Amino acid sequence: MQRWNSTRQMKSAQALSVRFYHDHSYGYREPRKFTLPDYSPSQLENRTVNAPLLRYVDSLRTHGHRAARIDPLDLLQREEIAALDPTRYGLVDQGRKYNINGIVWTQPVGVDTETPVEWTLENITRHLRTVYVGRIAYEYMHSPSKTERLWFSHLLESEIASSEATDRNHKAKERIHGLLARSETFDQFLQLKFPNLKRYGLEGGESMLPALDALFCISARAGVEHIIIGMPHRGRLNLLTGLLEYPPRALFHKIKGNYEIPEQLGASGDVISHLVSSPSLTYEGAKQPVKVSLLPNPSHLEAISPVALGKTRAKQFSLLKTVSDPNDCFPGDKVMCVQLHGDASFTGQGVVMEGLGLSNLPHYTVGGSVHIVVNNSIGYTTPASGARSSLYCSDIGKMINAPVLHVNGDYPEDVARAVEVAFKYRNYFRKDVIIDLIVYRRWGHNELDEPAFTQPLMYEKIRSRRSVPSLYEEQLINENIITAESATSLRSSYKAFLNDELSEADSYVPKASMLEKQWNGIVWPATPEAVRNPDTGVDIQTLKDIGKASIYFPESFEIHSRLTRHVNNRLKAVESGRNIDWATAEALAFGSLMLEGHDVRISGQDVGRGTFSQRHAMLVDQRTEKVIVPLNSALESEGKLELANSSLSEMGILGFEYGVSWEKPNILPIWEAQFGDFFNGAQVIIDTFISSAETKWLKQSGIVMLLPHGLDGAGPEHSSSHFERFLQLSNDGFEFTKHSRDVNVHIVFPTTPAQYFHLLRRQMKRNFRKPLIVAGPKGLLRLPAASSLLEDMTPGTQFQNGRTGRTLEAPLLSFVSRSLVHSPLLLWQRFCQSTPMPQKSSGHKRSHAIRELSLMFRSELMPSWVTWSSAVEWGTEVARRTPSLLRV
Repeated sequence: MQRWNSTRQMKSAQALSVRFYHDHSYGYREPRKFTLPDYSPSQLENRTVNAPLLRYVDSLRTHGHRAARIDPLDLLQREEIAALDPTRYGLVDQGRKYNINGIVWTQPVGVDTETPVEWTLENITRHLRTVYVGRIAYEYMHSPSKTERLWFSHLLESEIASSEATDRNHKAKERIHGLLARSETFDQFLQLKFPNLKRYGLEGGESMLPALDALFCISARAGVEHIIIGMPHRGRLNLLTGLLEYPPRALFHKIKGNYEIPEQLGASGDVISHLVSSPSLTYEGAKQPVKVSLLPNPSHLEAISPVALGKTRAKQFSLLKTVSDPNDCFPGDKVMCVQLHGDASFTGQGVVMEGLGLSNLPHYTVGGSVHIVVNNSIGYTTPASGARSSLYCSDIGKMINAPVLHVNGDYPEDVARAVEVAFKYRNYFRKDVIIDLIVYRRWGHNELDEPAFTQPLMYEKIRSRRSVPSLYEEQLINENIITAESATSLRSSYKAFLNDELSEADSYVPKASMLEKQWNGIVWPATPEAVRNPDTGVDIQTLKDIGKASIYFPESFEIHSRLTRHVNNRLKAVESGRNIDWATAEALAFGSLMLEGHDVRISGQDVGRGTFSQRHAMLVDQRTEKVIVPLNSALESEGKLELANSSLSEMGILGFEYGVSWEKPNILPIWEAQFGDFFNGAQVIIDTFISSAETKWLKQSGIVMLLPHGLDGAGPEHSSSHFERFLQLSNDGFEFTKHSRDVNVHIVFPTTPAQYFHLLRRQMKRNFRKPLIVAGPKGLLRLPAASSLLEDMTPGTQFQNGRTGRTLEAPLLSFVSRSLVHSPLLLWQRFCQSTPMPQKSSGHKRSHAIRELSLMFRSELMPSWVTWSSAVEWGTEVARRTPSLLRV
């Protein structure tokens, strides 16, 4: 009994962790690990002897942020923090000396700390309040990782002790001043020249620019080569022209009502607050320039965040393929994701939580994102008290135990310091970190808005304040770093530069850069060079080899006993060339694309097995839970298949996969909904990216949306995939004589495995990219009447859109009466679901009210190929010949 108790106590002392699943298949990537040594015996002894001091020190680390001076407007209502009073811990003698070894850190990580150091209580208090109760406030003590807590306390306390944190040279200060002064001059220039423009300026939040500049600089010096940025509208124009080398003349050209893209492309363009730039920036001390890509964003706040994550990961995997050893390229080594947020949206938009939830998942991690919340303490007109239920807008990040650095935006040097600490954490631990940049918004939601209608006291305070650039300028003049004359000259010269750029705006000719670098070889879909329906067939022996490879597993690998039938049926089908079902056709499409050098990534809930237990693209050893992906194991292909079983998220995951599709055209990214109707949780991504990105931003995408159980009718939420919504989002005029083949999306309902095979291959074999929406079946997955022949997939074959006059006789009519009426547009789609199903009790087949039906059969609803008038005439004829349909 005593032994049982000791074992139980030992187990209870072990740290809790998530259950480990042995999925080390392609794409499974874990970030680098970083550890710190534990406390030494002498340190542990000292922590016991001086336990009251330890409690006091940890209270300052834990609660110091609540007393920190981080609000530039001083509007935060703060109560007295009793935990910061040393007398609560019996520490009353300020002159008493204490051994601080193992309690307060005065040396950086890796330096010997065994030598006893004695400080007075007064010195300890002064030192720690300088660190934790200043203009930067740190929240890291909530982390369950002892290593991360130790790392922060080592770094912060030792650097303050050595004055390293305050040592910023004259050149760095002059750069900060230049960024601030030019940003303010830029906003004033736009206000003067375009007084009715909604520019969503940065006034009040100018410290965002030194924050990003410091982040770009330290990351470039650390070897980061690419930075992917997702951000909203606030301050975007300042960032574009102030740091990202966007020509002001191009901006003025757009403001004057012109296009930012060549008009001959026939695209619509977007508003000025969604403009983009992708320069290569050079920083002193960096071995090479860092490529910074600001992604286009919709007006839906935070929707760009998962897209930025997906593009970042795809970029990382592109680089991974260029190295011989995967350990030379961990997530986050060369590519970093930076996400900018507003305080109200960071708390209010659920996609933020979805994105944070992906941060440490092996098939989604990017090695840590840096989040910068530009915190105005107001969302449109809603104050913080009405915008969130937490103390800070950043508290959502605690769901993943992310550390938070709150910093007062009135002090740009402190802002830069906070960014540098945040990057160091991200680079050591490859986890997300949050910077809460607390600033204010000098005007309303836009410059034409009157904020004092709802926040009179806040804006009375704001309007009485000098600007951040002018305050910092005065500081540098007093420090003899710059002169008043040089400051005035900087502003004057930049204003003159803007005037020159404005004079060139009318003659500016925009360029299209969407088909450069990795997109070279892809054509614009509206051009005659676009190949719309290429030959997508594959040699029959290759198909047989792929089919066998798709169910390969080693002899020592024990698959589930019920999968033996799956393996045998597939082998039999590919050998005979008959009865190819949907899952087999899909595997043949994946494998053939992989052999041609394309990567395939399929993401969603249960994608490895398949929603209806039909895919089994991954196999799990029943003894060890080790995972293998047969196509990767057995095919010697350049392309790889990544099966990314996802979290229970729609908008975040679809946005992520869409971002993958933006990075490179030679990857087939697929998002599979758990059930087709569930896509509406990701409607914002569909509306603002998938259906419109090409015309707004010239961004092509080969994303595939698979909607299982598309029209099989199993209840209100498992019955329709709401195809009418996709049809409404399409830009096809439906009249054949008027519409262009260059539609924004392709909407399909394939009714045979061969059609599905050709559709997937067509996505990669075309010389352009289009989103593909697929209503997938359930009833047809294993239906013999809906199977295909291998010869339907051989050279010379391709996707067949429409056929007319096909006559169906019993037994292919069991479901027709109830299913055809779901949508007149889909009448010709339903014939394959008409096969009789055996009754489980007696084995007799169901009776059929309809004996024969002639259908006009289509698999692709968009782009349309039949005129509305002809469809009506045909439907009338069908109703005349089959009056029983009218009684359904």
